Amino acid sequence: MAVGLLTLELSLPMNDSLKGKRSILKPLIARIRRTFNVSLCEADAQDVWTRSVLEVACVSQNSALAHRHLQEVAHLVEQWHGDAQLVDYTIEMLG
Repeated sequence: MAVGLLTLELSLPMNDSLKGKRSILKPLIARIRRTFNVSLCEADAQDVWTRSVLEVACVSQNSALAHRHLQEVAHLVEQWHGDAQLVDYTIEMLG
């Protein structure tokens, strides 16, 4: 069993409120959860309007599958047509 952790750093350049941030992130988070069946939370910069850090966790049979699954999540976020832009991402394998 392998656990993978994906950290997504997002920029929200056109946002001007926490309510606006929530309206940008909520559909993205729902799409990721629905499409990939992973656990996800906003881990940092909760009070910053123009930035967000999301953590995505995935459990799989082996590390190669988990890594590929998390790369697909990052690719979806990169292709997202909303107001969130992917700045950077990292994938860690835990165990």
